[in-house]
Amino acid sequence: MITQKTIQEVMNTARVEDVIGDFINLKRRGVNMIGNCPFHDEKTPSFTVSPSKNIYKCFGCGKGGDSVRFIMDHEKLSFPESIRFLANKYKIQIEETENTAQEIEHKQVTDSLYIVNDFARDYFTDVLFNRSEGRNIGLSYFKERGFRDSTIKKFELGYATEERDELTKRAIDKKFNIEHLRAVGLTSKSDLDFFRSRVMFTIHNVSGKVVAFAGRTLSSDKKQPKYINSPESEIYNKRAVLYGLYFAKETIRKEDECILVEGYTDVISLHQGQIQNVVASSGTSLTKEQIRLIKRYTQNIKIIYDGDPAGIKAALRGLDLVLESDMNVKLVLLPDGQDPDSFMSQHGTEAFVNYLKEKEEDFLFFKTKLLLTETGNDPIRKTAVIRDIVSSIAKIPDTFKRTLYIRQCSSMLDLSENILNNEVNKTIKFDLKNKRLDATAPLPSEQASGQEDWLNPKPILSSDEPTLIFNDAWQERAVCSVLINFGQKIYDENTGVTVAQYILESVQDILSYFDIVQYQKIINEVAEQISIGYTPDHAWFIAHRNEEIREFAVNVLSSPYVYASWEKKEMFLQTQKMPEENYINDANNALLRLQLRKSRRVIKELKSYFEDASSAEMETEEYQINMKVMQVLIQQRNELANKLGMVTL
Repeated sequence: MITQKTIQEVMNTARVEDVIGDFINLKRRGVNMIGNCPFHDEKTPSFTVSPSKNIYKCFGCGKGGDSVRFIMDHEKLSFPESIRFLANKYKIQIEETENTAQEIEHKQVTDSLYIVNDFARDYFTDVLFNRSEGRNIGLSYFKERGFRDSTIKKFELGYATEERDELTKRAIDKKFNIEHLRAVGLTSKSDLDFFRSRVMFTIHNVSGKVVAFAGRTLSSDKKQPKYINSPESEIYNKRAVLYGLYFAKETIRKEDECILVEGYTDVISLHQGQIQNVVASSGTSLTKEQIRLIKRYTQNIKIIYDGDPAGIKAALRGLDLVLESDMNVKLVLLPDGQDPDSFMSQHGTEAFVNYLKEKEEDFLFFKTKLLLTETGNDPIRKTAVIRDIVSSIAKIPDTFKRTLYIRQCSSMLDLSENILNNEVNKTIKFDLKNKRLDATAPLPSEQASGQEDWLNPKPILSSDEPTLIFNDAWQERAVCSVLINFGQKIYDENTGVTVAQYILESVQDILSYFDIVQYQKIINEVAEQISIGYTPDHAWFIAHRNEEIREFAVNVLSSPYVYASWEKKEMFLQTQKMPEENYINDANNALLRLQLRKSRRVIKELKSYFEDASSAEMETEEYQINMKVMQVLIQQRNELANKLGMVTL
């Protein structure tokens, strides 16, 4: 593992403008630098780099961070890989430590799960070729599909016997851990084999390691599911695995195209027919993770459908993700009753390849034609189709490509090109606006997490926490924003109190009333650092181990505005100081507004208490104390409102 000392040295040395300048052209604008964002398509530059704060922020798509985050996002590297990338750039020698006991244990468990799966694969293939049950049932099935022995062995196909616990018993005899067998889904909680009386398909990750299995029943019993799959585990995430990719990746790169089919046997049949740039999503619609996997090797996807129109329409809805990833999508619809496996068996490789070339259609044009067939002369239905197509076109990041699609689709939809173009632009602006709101909105309520490092950040979002319709999130956000931007600045020259110390002292009594636990966490962490003699600056927040705090820091440290240099023309601000000098006033106002909100809330709660109180409760000591508290709070509220220039009714 890379030492913390090396990580810190890399982060301190790497200059954001220097790192990003290697990839995009930056121009000076005031104290900042600006350029076209590399993460989304734009004509007007909105990608801002702040050398003084050592951060970047795109005000179009919301991306932001430091040098390490830029390399992670732009080069698709992990955190350790990005540190190595930057260390190499700045000629920094990397120090590494031995793995911790926890890391060693985790690797041992992961390795054990792979070994267990290897044992199961060997068991299934042995049964298929060397046991009468396997040969008579499983091997016969594969032979009927036309699979040669070499193909069966290449894809490591197998057979699971009808015995209730044979695999489990054999594994235990070989000293395998029963918990590992359960973890990968080979053994049930009652210690029975999960796969029984099924032909087996071995599922590999992109490196060729066995991560899971799929079992197909040959029984005519309709109560049994046709396929059952291994559950997700430490080594298997079905959203990030494509069946056959390990065998197809080099051909995909060579052919610059990936063919996507639905089933395991489709992949195997095409591979055997020398069409080897083919993978399957195993019955699920394409996920972002799977799209990223394909994009490593090609920008082009050809999807083969053999389903009914309803099934095709359902599948098409998920393909906007592919457009959003700036990939080119072609579709091929096979004849009724045919799938790639059966088509290959009946017509052969050459006929199949020719059919794909003749029948391939662009995804958007195919989708437009398919949806239009159902509209008839109904203007309501046609409007819905147009909106659907507009939504898809708006996902395309490439401007030229998007323009050409608008031109062609306007003709197909019998709609003015200008109207379609305007609607697409509206949709793009709406989507970008939502992204900006997401990027600048207050953080949601979150649970506090333990000490973590960059390599293994633990998510601290809590879906169980109630969402308040009317909360004080914006006021809490403003206080945290001042804390991050100006915490180290001196608030009182006489006492030497910093802005951070002043804020901590001011919110001490109301911290437990914070609505957003993440903001509460930020303040508590600053208090912890101050207690050991360090006041965090913005660099501390940007390098924070928690991703959401890092993103929040980048958001509040960034501004889309550039201040005009009026001072050079001897024209100065008359009503207030420059923003970087106005932090005392900003801190005071942020705290006053927050305290006012909290006072109003407690007053409201007390009013409800008084309204609901019974005659007997009115005579209690608690009721009398609350009355006095109410009077003090009302006076405090009025004073706070007066300081802010507000009128209280």
